[in-house]
Amino acid sequence: MMPTDALDRGRASFERRAWAEAYTHLSAAHSETPLASQDLERLAIAAHLVGRDDACAEAWTRAHQEYLRLRDLAGAARCAYWLATSHFTRGEAAHGSGWVARAQRLLDDGHVDCVERGYLLMPLARRHLVAGDYAAALATANQAGAVAERFRDPDLIALSRLGRGRALIYLGQISQGMQLLDEAMVAVTAGEVSPVPAGIVYCSVIDACQETFDLHRAREWTAALTRWCDSQPDLVPYRGECLVYRAEILRLHGAWSDAAVEAQRACEWLSQPPGPVTGAAFYQRAEIHRLRGEFAKAEAAYRRASRFGRTPQPGLALLRLARGQLDIAAAAIRRVVAESQDRVSRSKVLTAHVEIMLAVGDLASARCGADELSQIAVEINTSSLLAGAAQAQGAILLAEGDAHAAVDALRFAWSVWQDLEAPFEAAQVRVLRGRAYSALGDRDSAAMELDAARMVFRRVGALPDAMRVEALALTTPARAAGALTARDLAVALARGDGQEQPRDRRRPVP
Repeated sequence: MMPTDALDRGRASFERRAWAEAYTHLSAAHSETPLASQDLERLAIAAHLVGRDDACAEAWTRAHQEYLRLRDLAGAARCAYWLATSHFTRGEAAHGSGWVARAQRLLDDGHVDCVERGYLLMPLARRHLVAGDYAAALATANQAGAVAERFRDPDLIALSRLGRGRALIYLGQISQGMQLLDEAMVAVTAGEVSPVPAGIVYCSVIDACQETFDLHRAREWTAALTRWCDSQPDLVPYRGECLVYRAEILRLHGAWSDAAVEAQRACEWLSQPPGPVTGAAFYQRAEIHRLRGEFAKAEAAYRRASRFGRTPQPGLALLRLARGQLDIAAAAIRRVVAESQDRVSRSKVLTAHVEIMLAVGDLASARCGADELSQIAVEINTSSLLAGAAQAQGAILLAEGDAHAAVDALRFAWSVWQDLEAPFEAAQVRVLRGRAYSALGDRDSAAMELDAARMVFRRVGALPDAMRVEALALTTPARAAGALTARDLAVALARGDGQEQPRDRRRPVP
């Protein structure tokens, strides 16, 4: 094939988003005759999208140098920005900062007014976010947005809205922040944003949905990300993240077998080579193993998650609880809560904290945790967090002997979990309701609640929870109502510690 043919084929493949073909043809053309700067950019983007990070960095560097030779300082700065972004993504902060500084100096020395100045503000906005200076992050993203609007650059407009939205969320203005993220996503799904910024926006928006417990949005945007990835079969970046998100959504909807498959695929995809999201993939895998009673596999997956930089908590503490290691579970969750500073991170561990504190009989600590979780839920105001807070309050009220008040809180929690199509969580609430009804002397209603919960647990594969319900059903009504504590249940479950239980292999129905 002649170099010109390879170049034409590479350009055509690039336009069709056939990234593997584009990379192959553009690389072949470049090996015969050095590519011009714009074609080097195409080669860099194609290399990135097929996971060839070294080739991507080399192409961006060559494009940067070619733009410098042509005295196109804006083009050189653009290449430097994307080089910096790739280094930041791999955790190479010094390299990334160096390229940002070089690009800034080029534009300052050349007195160049261009859209690339706005792009160079985005790493600074991100640095402010990581440092916890959310007001500075918002101001910087706003500056980038003004540059983007002035130059009518759709990629930077989407990225700046992403930065502004994330900053507003951390500042407590969640509704306004999510509106900006939705607006950025509309531009992405409409095809107005080029592939690399689109992938960044997709993953960051879904991450924000997970952080704010906005499960409706997370489900919707995860489905959109799946379609986007599937439309580009050669795509390597973002596909692993997509699998992690899909595993979490499937787990929520009770499709645990499917979730396990997606989590396994994510672990395999993100381990070649390992990246920042690899630990999250193994954590999802560990959670599914724990919930299914596959404790040895869960332990191994939590350790892998930790090895790849993802804290194994609160899942590991809940695993210790399930195995009857109550003192270890309590020590771990107390430490994690003490170290969690912002409300988002605290809300992620307080539910486990309440459950474990009840198990060890520390009702005062459990009450404090439930009250704080309720306060955070009201501030963040998303359905899943409100449901979790109501569920925690119901468990506390039941432990305190106020079954009437517990029923009211649990009724709300159950209705929200039902609306979110979260069968496992809804079944957990039905267990608590069964205990409350038993305490009120309504044995028929108690038995029906426990039987319904047991059926759901068996269907989704939650064998430890099914065993707990069966243990409750074998006790007298009075003991089931109150005296059979979480400690009793954990110890009963621990009799099968370390043994893999037979799986219900029927496909779960969300």
